[in-house]
Amino acid sequence: MAADGEDEFDINDTPEKRALKARLGELRQEHRALDSAIAALHDKSGGDTLQLARLKRSKLVLRDQIQWIEDRLMPDIIA
Repeated sequence: MAADGEDEFDINDTPEKRALKARLGELRQEHRALDSAIAALHDKSGGDTLQLARLKRSKLVLRDQIQWIEDRLMPDIIA
């Protein structure tokens, strides 16, 4: 079972929620892969700064997508 609970079964999950959770897992995996690629390129002496900037920009886009999905799955409800 995942530490953040994304693999937990919830009888109230709709097909849309299940799809969002699956996409969230994919995006998180891509985000981690970009982290590794950025670290490797950064550690490489004379790393391509343009490529590094592109990877960082892609990582920011993924972060925004992750946040959007998380907001849809757990909306702020003012009680």
